[in-house]
Amino acid sequence: MTAASGEAAGAHALSEFVYRQPRTAAETLLVIEAVGDDPWGGYGCDGDEHWTAETVREGWRNRGRVLEHLAAGRSDGERIDASYDQGTAAAVRDYEAYIAGGLEQSLRIYLHWLLERRSPTADAVLPSL
Repeated sequence: MTAASGEAAGAHALSEFVYRQPRTAAETLLVIEAVGDDPWGGYGCDGDEHWTAETVREGWRNRGRVLEHLAAGRSDGERIDASYDQGTAAAVRDYEAYIAGGLEQSLRIYLHWLLERRSPTADAVLPSL
């Protein structure tokens, strides 16, 4: 794993993606460090160009498939950890926990952003998934 192991999970050996937006300045710095360490330029910082309200909702509806995929690859994550010491298995467990609790609220906030192009206020009614 990279420095951003709290926000990034490996899809396979030497690969990762940001699964949760950083929530603190320290987490943001870890993601920035990971971007700087990525020799392939895979951090696009262009999610708003690819996600729509419908694709976010579709992703939420299909979260069970993501969990199944993660469970099926559990032994691969452990093998990768043994070979590369990336923290893959722990990152996948964190990702699974985030899907179970926290992702829904984050997606509702992101939907607000996609639909309104501004962050929600504390009293905003967030769109449903």
